[in-house]
Amino acid sequence: MPPLSLTHFTTKTKAKHVNARLYFRNFTKNLKKRNRLQIVGSKNKLRRFKENETFANVFQPSRDDLVNQEYALKGQWNKTFFKNNNPLILELGCGKGEYSVALAKKYPNKNFIGVDIKGARFWRGAKTAVEENIPNVAFLRAQIELIDHAFAAGEVDEIWITFPDPQIKYKRTKHRMTNATFLKRYKHILKPDGVVNLKTDSEFMHGYTLGLLHGAGHEVLYANHNVYKQEGSPEDVTSVQTFYESQYLEVNKPITYIRFKIKA
Repeated sequence: MPPLSLTHFTTKTKAKHVNARLYFRNFTKNLKKRNRLQIVGSKNKLRRFKENETFANVFQPSRDDLVNQEYALKGQWNKTFFKNNNPLILELGCGKGEYSVALAKKYPNKNFIGVDIKGARFWRGAKTAVEENIPNVAFLRAQIELIDHAFAAGEVDEIWITFPDPQIKYKRTKHRMTNATFLKRYKHILKPDGVVNLKTDSEFMHGYTLGLLHGAGHEVLYANHNVYKQEGSPEDVTSVQTFYESQYLEVNKPITYIRFKIKA
């Protein structure tokens, strides 16, 4: 092997410097772009938070309002806000509120409330409801853990849980929206014949929930591990699709569904 010349080292060193400069330039460019996007995103959030405050269909109680006081609308949602005695249906973890709004349009004789801690997300659903004059849907900014502080015993007819975070890690079990603790909260606010609907793209969440329900003796009314491929799927499950659900379907990801009653 011939000895390496000084020219070889010089060329190699120059190439390293050129690559380093290019890397640093691209890194700086991407960092600035990311910072700009973060600033725009923060401004959008602030704008949405402010606009939410102007919507008559948005309610944002503080934790203290819910936990340490008797929340004014608890047990009074139909009487005070909806001003009727129609069935009251919740969508927990409603995200952008697409499902709540779509069901409200489809069932004008039912009342719907989308619940989520992220007000900047359900801003879209709230704004749509205001713009399209949909009177039978509202949005509540609150943690799902506090749901029994926002609604009275037996006040709710039905609950929808659509595409929740499956919280796959064992240490996150307590945050799964169908664990035993959450089911107790749901049972408290549901009427005796009230039902819960779980729609998810997570096979893990579907299997976990089915196992828990059967193991605890709850009543599974319907279960389907691929609602768009099997006949007999309820229309409410297939006729309404969220933005992300449509993306899942484009890559043929199965959408699962369970309808169940929680035993006393």
